[in-house]
Amino acid sequence: MNKRFLIALLGVFCLSFGLAEAQTQEKITGLFAGVSFERFAELIEKETSYRFVFDPKLMEEVSVNIQAKEGGLDDLLTAIFQGTSWKFSIAADNRVFITSGRKMPVEFVRGYFEPKNQVSKLATDQQEDLGAFARNMRYEIGKDKEDPAQKTAVLSGKVSNIENGEPMLGTVIYENIGFQKSITDENGYYQITLPKGRHTLIIQNPGGYQEQRQIELFGNGVLNMEVQESFLSLDEVVVSSGALSNINKLEMGVQSISMAEVKRLPAILGEVDVLRGILTMPGVNTVGEASVGFNVRGGAADQNLILYNQSTVFNPAHVFGFFSAFNPDMVAGVELYKGSVPVNYGGRLSSVLQVSPKFGRSDKIGGSGGIGIMTGRLSLEGPLGEKTTFILGGRSTYSDWALNLLDDEAALNGSRASFYDFNANVRHIFNEKNHLEVTSYISKDEFAFDPDTTYSYQNLNVAATWRHFYNEQLEARFTAGYDAYQFGIIGQDNPLNAFDFNFDVKQVHLRTDWEYRKDLNHIYKFGLHAIQYQLNPGTNNPFGTESIVIPQDLENEQARELAIYFGDEWTINERLSVSYGGRYMLYQFYGPNTVKEYVPGAPIIESNLTGERNFGKGETIQTYHGPEFRLSGRYNLTNQSSIKAGFTTTRQNIHLLSNTSVIAPTDSWKLSDSYIKPQTGGQFSLGYYQNIGVTKFEFSSEVYYRYMSNILDYRSGASIILNEDIEQDVLNSLGRAYGIEFLLKKNTGILKGSLAYTYSRSLLRTSNEPSIEKINQGAFYSSNFDQPHHVVLVANYELSKRINASLNGNYSTGRPVTLPISKFEYGGSERVYFSDRNAYRIPDYFRVDLSVNLEGNHKVKKLAHSSWSVGVYNVLGRSNPYSVYYTPVEGKLRGYQLSIFAKPIPFITYNFRF
Repeated sequence: MNKRFLIALLGVFCLSFGLAEAQTQEKITGLFAGVSFERFAELIEKETSYRFVFDPKLMEEVSVNIQAKEGGLDDLLTAIFQGTSWKFSIAADNRVFITSGRKMPVEFVRGYFEPKNQVSKLATDQQEDLGAFARNMRYEIGKDKEDPAQKTAVLSGKVSNIENGEPMLGTVIYENIGFQKSITDENGYYQITLPKGRHTLIIQNPGGYQEQRQIELFGNGVLNMEVQESFLSLDEVVVSSGALSNINKLEMGVQSISMAEVKRLPAILGEVDVLRGILTMPGVNTVGEASVGFNVRGGAADQNLILYNQSTVFNPAHVFGFFSAFNPDMVAGVELYKGSVPVNYGGRLSSVLQVSPKFGRSDKIGGSGGIGIMTGRLSLEGPLGEKTTFILGGRSTYSDWALNLLDDEAALNGSRASFYDFNANVRHIFNEKNHLEVTSYISKDEFAFDPDTTYSYQNLNVAATWRHFYNEQLEARFTAGYDAYQFGIIGQDNPLNAFDFNFDVKQVHLRTDWEYRKDLNHIYKFGLHAIQYQLNPGTNNPFGTESIVIPQDLENEQARELAIYFGDEWTINERLSVSYGGRYMLYQFYGPNTVKEYVPGAPIIESNLTGERNFGKGETIQTYHGPEFRLSGRYNLTNQSSIKAGFTTTRQNIHLLSNTSVIAPTDSWKLSDSYIKPQTGGQFSLGYYQNIGVTKFEFSSEVYYRYMSNILDYRSGASIILNEDIEQDVLNSLGRAYGIEFLLKKNTGILKGSLAYTYSRSLLRTSNEPSIEKINQGAFYSSNFDQPHHVVLVANYELSKRINASLNGNYSTGRPVTLPISKFEYGGSERVYFSDRNAYRIPDYFRVDLSVNLEGNHKVKKLAHSSWSVGVYNVLGRSNPYSVYYTPVEGKLRGYQLSIFAKPIPFITYNFRF
């Protein structure tokens, strides 16, 4: 017995001696003078077996000034944190947890440090204590001593939202020393090649929120990550963001903005506007205040393809442009392609705006909403069983009370305006290889600025997409959808002349899109798109029993459009990548329809009319076809800079007939026919991109040149609505646009923001085809949206974790206008002589907006999260001209300036999420 006791005692002594010896081996010596705590931790980790776990953002302000000589880490940290709220805990395996307020419990459940399901193995209270630390453990990837000759390994995996399991599209994963990087695709997948060894991975989500992972890479392996989004956008997923993404993306001329950034922008009347966030980017502007229609690189508003999922939205505005058509709670991301348009998009000349729909969360029922001074919104989302999720969202307005408060002199007293929109999106996952997504959107507007005339219009979009994953390399999407837009006007000024006018355009579209990832160097995209158009140019009928209006019904128009495409994203080496491809489009305008015939080679005017020809149902009237080319390349000068170049050609078969500079409800669409040809164009672009201070600052500059043909302009005094012979009033024009864009963004710190400057020109010239009229004698003249200088400043200052203040400044050159410059006598009456078209400009535009966003507390587990947004639109009260017009008064022609918001407009909105 004594012998056994002596052996046990000897064992305990040896173990104690070993532990003591291990502790003496962890003594620290060195001078740490004015270094950040993050740098201090790196130095300690290099020399010892300690591994620190902390939130770098919270430790930014902590600096270390200490000299150590054979000291223990306990003593060092005690001295560093003396007089502060910071606490530290050292686990048995030498992991060091830094927390604020109270110590971290370090008695973890067995298996906690395994990569798989580590969060679920924690007790509830430990999860709350750990917070960000639970996602910053060290992961061992691959097998130890696996192929020592191979110096690098491939790390791949999927990044998901920790709250609802949704894939995180556009998340940047990069290594913090060599800055090798990868960007997750729409399914959340990433792949990155790194040297074997220990690394710190930075995961930056699209909203700008960062997390990190400590890994030990022994060989090829998989690391799936669940990350959270920034609190301001916990329920948002953004298409693409981040400075590293900007450097690494193959496409150029792509602008993305996160929903968190949009929500921080001062809003008109308190309504968050998805599209107005795009207007803060260079090369994008609008010619009118309170107008959602926008112009991209010198193009008209109808040259932008606006897609909600795969559905075309013909009018993206509510109430004459005061509000965007998109409910922000139903939007997952917004991305604008203005340079290198991807090969799988086509049909418009200037740009593609992809508004990605949001799908419901899969973990529980939740929702969000907001109440402003003029609008309210509510959404509900969650699971329907184990494989199906849904999200429903609606908005409405109660603005009549505000209009009724205006003075009689405002000419709006007694006006009424209302709108609603509703979204319903459903996703069903049959299995890992088959997903079904259904999106729908409906909206209706009705307003009257006087009691006698009522305007109304509505959008309707429905689309279903089946996604099939054949394997890890091949994916296919099959989409079918229906889009419709209709507007009407009811005029009751005089019962005898009361009328009911209607216009509508409908389209059925089928798409099949394929993506084949052959290897790490090639991503092939190919597919087939088909559209069937049905257009009613206009009907006008009497309204009421007393009306003597003669009914008028223009002939319907029909056309079909077919496009096939192929493209390849080719990674030649680590620095050089090229994207090339093409589309071929076939367009047919067909009957039944009656086509008027004119003298060949002569101007298309009534006096040259020779007859007409009738075409039967389904009979082809006119066919147009042609290729579109896509070519772009990116060369990484360093890990923090790149240059890109691109060339794109595009075609557009549908035109907006409008005599205004912005999209208005009374605008009608027109299909290409025998006399109105498809618009065609091309664009050359070159860009330079640079990150300064890793990702602290992002700088980019792009220069471009565009050429366009078959652009529609109009004869002086042209009639647009109910014109049976519209070909007689339109002028075939050529266009050119060029410019240079600069963007500087600050992405980190308590002060974030961007400064965008654009110099651009947009010019038109009547073509050389026979025409009754040559605008400005056939010389180039400014288009209606030619605004050479455009500057946008956006700044957001984080007063605290819950309060931030935003400023938005906007300046642009006044848009062109045609003015009366003299008068003369003719035929016994006084006439007015006008200048050349668009020879003058209205005064320059300048506006400053301010807002403050106040968040509730950031506890994750609470019934509901809420926030307030208060601010002032046009805080300087500047009377920016929307238009200039002239009216005869007492025999004299007087000029007037129309301003939409000539005073500061305060707003307040309450937002909530549960």
